[in-house]
Amino acid sequence: MPAAHLADADLRAALDGGRPLAVLPAGPPAVVDAARALLRPDEPLEPGTDLVVVTSGSTGSGRGVLLPAAALRASAAATHDRLGGPGSWLLALPVSAIAGLQVLCRAALAGRPATRLESGETLTGAVARMPAGGRRYTSMVPTQLRRALDAEPGALRAFDAVLVGGAAADPALLDRARAEGVAVVTTYGMTETAGGCVYDGRPLDGVGVRVTDGGIDLAGPTLALGYRGDPQATAAAFADGWFRTRDAGALAADGRLTVHGRLDDVVITGGVNVAPTAVEAALREHPDVADAVVLGRPDPEWGQRVVAAVVPSPGATPDLAALRPWVSERLGAPAAPRELHLVAAVPLLHTGKPDRRAVAASIPQGAH
Repeated sequence: MPAAHLADADLRAALDGGRPLAVLPAGPPAVVDAARALLRPDEPLEPGTDLVVVTSGSTGSGRGVLLPAAALRASAAATHDRLGGPGSWLLALPVSAIAGLQVLCRAALAGRPATRLESGETLTGAVARMPAGGRRYTSMVPTQLRRALDAEPGALRAFDAVLVGGAAADPALLDRARAEGVAVVTTYGMTETAGGCVYDGRPLDGVGVRVTDGGIDLAGPTLALGYRGDPQATAAAFADGWFRTRDAGALAADGRLTVHGRLDDVVITGGVNVAPTAVEAALREHPDVADAVVLGRPDPEWGQRVVAAVVPSPGATPDLAALRPWVSERLGAPAAPRELHLVAAVPLLHTGKPDRRAVAASIPQGAH
């Protein structure tokens, strides 16, 4: 069903092993129709499936992820164990994305229906409607956190934990939130892991993490069964109890995971691997830059060149001559953008992640 029509009772029934539920992404009719086609309604549903979440991504077409109720329950239980126990949840994300859907799951399994942030409502107003007493939680993408810090940081302090995921959060943003007294917790996961399964770099109880050839693999009770109607993709991504995420990362000696971004997004310029997310974080620290997306484009001399699309800060006009040394000082010369485009805003997917394909399509070819 479309995410806008999802009722708590429908989700609870699926979690209890009742009628399976399919959740479609938000978007124009063409997007929803394409998602429906992925569900293959005339074919039998794969055994063990209780929830199908149709994803959309910045690097390819969507997929129907097959989730058993046991994975959703395991994720919710491990989350509450890590955060200090069940509590009341504020839903501030679309339920078409697994992060928003899991807020509803956690709330349902805790026996406390989630409070929904209404369109146009302030965070302060929504917090005032939450049940009194007990622990309070919410989940946000970094853009939401940044806006809430600007407008009403006091409302953020009302939560015992603010989960931040869906996209990489800049260290400066997290430091600012913590300085304001906000209990931020970074999360890493995806629909195939029933949502976030690594909190502040450490896996939830029961979750396995390994890094193979620079790529992150995940295991444990929160894994999906595979992809709807696509046994070939399922076999390629899920094998021997591990899910190959196609994300780049590294494990420290103490087991803490650092995520560097998508393996496919790495820009190889002059033989040097550059992580776009690191360049984006450096650019956002510049006073003239409000937001940024970085990607690679073919270059006859360097193989690929680093291209930055930036949203100017109010009243500012970012300049490539100023941004290149700014990035070089922090990440080294190869990471410095060789092409700059100014954009009014960064387009987002329904999950809150930057839509890199849309950014790449919108900016003209050629050096600036």
